[in-house]
Amino acid sequence: MTIKMDQKKQKLFEARAKIIKAMAHPTRLFIVDELSKGEKCVCEITGMIDADISTVSKHLSVLKASGIIQDEKRGSQVYYKLKCSCILGFFNCVENVIKTTANDHKKLIR
Repeated sequence: MTIKMDQKKQKLFEARAKIIKAMAHPTRLFIVDELSKGEKCVCEITGMIDADISTVSKHLSVLKASGIIQDEKRGSQVYYKLKCSCILGFFNCVENVIKTTANDHKKLIR
């Protein structure tokens, strides 16, 4: 018996892919990691990254569009924070895959 992906599942997988794709950049991973420590204004984030403000703004825009972060304007500053801290569990999972893969490679070398 073959199971096919229906439209509902297709939409779910597309939504998952959008979030994973949004995080598929070292700078965006860094931003998420920094925001896990608390909210930051654009000026703080720009100061941490060796890039101009337009590049940082683009990264923030991608993360916001995927639903990973949210922003709040206060006066002339915009502050960002994680919308859902459970994304950090994804980081833990990725790091476990890295460790497992490293261990597998060590076993092959022996």
